[in-house]
Parts: sequence; structure tokens; C-alpha cells
Amino acid sequence: MQKIKLGILGYGNLGRGVELAIAQNDDMELVGVFSRRKPENVKTALAGTKVYPLDTMNDFVGKIDVMILCGGSATDLPKQTPECISKFNCIDSFDTHAKIPEHFAAVDAAAKQAGTVGIISVGWDPGMFSLNRLYGNALLPQGKDYTFWGKGVSQGHSDAIRRVEGVADGKQYTVPVTDALDAVRAGKNPDLTTRQKHTRECFVVAKPGADLARIENEIKTMPNYFADYDTTVHFISQEELDRDHAGIPHGGFVLRSGATGVNGETAHVIEYGIKLGSNPEFTASVLVAYARAAARLVAHGGKGAYTVFDIPPAWLSPKSGAELRAELL
Repeated sequence: MQKIKLGILGYGNLGRGVELAIAQNDDMELVGVFSRRKPENVKTALAGTKVYPLDTMNDFVGKIDVMILCGGSATDLPKQTPECISKFNCIDSFDTHAKIPEHFAAVDAAAKQAGTVGIISVGWDPGMFSLNRLYGNALLPQGKDYTFWGKGVSQGHSDAIRRVEGVADGKQYTVPVTDALDAVRAGKNPDLTTRQKHTRECFVVAKPGADLARIENEIKTMPNYFADYDTTVHFISQEELDRDHAGIPHGGFVLRSGATGVNGETAHVIEYGIKLGSNPEFTASVLVAYARAAARLVAHGGKGAYTVFDIPPAWLSPKSGAELRAELL
């Protein structure tokens, strides 16, 4: 069996998760990690993982089937994915929902010019949750969509916090509003604003002498991240953050509440839920499955940008069509 050769661009929590996920898949092989840091300063999870300087990545053109990008959505991926796609087939986890059409267009143009494939916004939301919203809409055309995240740590929002001037470290928890979730599960079909569905709680370590009031205001008013939510900012020490917020759990629910029948008299609620011990490790597992799909898409002559909506489910699995029909259908 010829293994799919993968690269990892960026090595934080997500990159580490991708490294571990690749090791669980017998049809895949990790060529190496490419980092902005010096290779000797990158401690990988597994012995034997090779680390290369970012500026040597072009030396691996033709030696890597799919590059998995593990940077943040705030500033890394909008630049990195269109650049990387000019040389490699790529997967990213861009998760700023409001900017996905813009990101898709940039990646699509670069990929079509280069003759490569890019699958963007891969993860659990966007990603698995997106698919379940699509299924719910298709199956119950008369109805409403509801998505609740948490309680858990959002990697993208935590990254956005850490990029605020004066912030040394920080984590953000997304918390669903219980009354709103209960009303949806009961089939009440409430009309909920963004603010009524979730709150956001931030734990921030400020640099010495930083303006705390400015930091808090900048976080609370940040567009696409916090401005539309009731957000609480707690300033704590690095020791408290390390002690009380070391994990990266997450989860959530996608619901479609709809009706069928002559007069809509029959109610239905579809619910898909996940509970994650590690947000980045699960997201990494989704990225790796879609890297397999990207390799198959290339083999079928694909070019340009794609999302999870465009990928046949069977392409995610290492099993053959016959095995899937016998075991899972």
C-alpha cells in the first residue's frame, strides 16, 4: 500500500494533534513539521518526527501529497493558505464563519491557477456541524436551525485574545444559555439572537504594566469574535491559568426543529451532539480524515477550493466501498 504523505505547517496544540492523528492511520505517513521556530526549539509529541524551518518548505514540493495547515484563523490562515496552495494540496481549519466566503474565494483562485486542491474550514464547526446543519435543512425543509457550542475552550477565540496588545496569555470559554437550549429541545422553536444563545468567558494574563481597561474593551468589542455576545473578562495570573485552565475541552449541539404533515402537525427534532476531551485533538482527527479525501480528490482530477459539503463521505474512510457497505451501511 502506498501511503499518503502529509506535512504539518505550524506546530501548536493543533499541529500536535495532527501528528498524533496521523500516527493512528496506517495509510498515512508524516513527512515532517514546518515551523517558524527553530527546529531545535520544537518539542514534538512523538519521537522521530522531523521538524524543518518554514523557509525550507519549497524543497518538499512533489514529496508531500497534502499539507495540513495548523495556524490560527485570525491572521495566519488568510495569508498562509492561499500562499501554500500555490505549491501544495492543502487542508485548513479556518473557522471565522463570517469570512468563509471571502477565504474560499482567495484559496479557490490560487488553487485553480496552480492546479492544486484545497479543502478549507475543516473541523467540527465549521465542518461536522456544518454537515449536520445541511442534513437537517434537507430533511426538514420547514423548520429552524439551532447551534450551541460549549461549554468549552475555543481555540480560535483564545488565539484572538492572545493577539491583543498587552496580553501575555489567555483562554476563552463558550457557554450555552441553558434556558435557550432547553426550549429548542422541547420543540418550542424560539427566535433567539446570538446574545441569547451563548455567553463568552475570558481568562486573561496581562503583561506587566498593560492597560487592563483597554484590553477588556478591545476584547469585548472585537468584531466576529466577541462584539455580539455578553462577554466577561477575568484577569488572572499565569500560575492560575496554568493550574485551573490547562485542558482544552469543548463540545456542542446542532439541532433542527421542524414539522411534516398536511398542516405541519407532526413535530420532529434532530440533534447531533459531541463532547470532546480535547478540542485540538478532535479537530486534528477531522483534518487528517479530510487529508485522505483530498488525496483522493486529486486522483480524480480535482482542482480549486472545496468544503466539507463537496466531499463524498466514503472518501474520509480508509475502508473500501465493499467494506463500508458490509460494515457500516
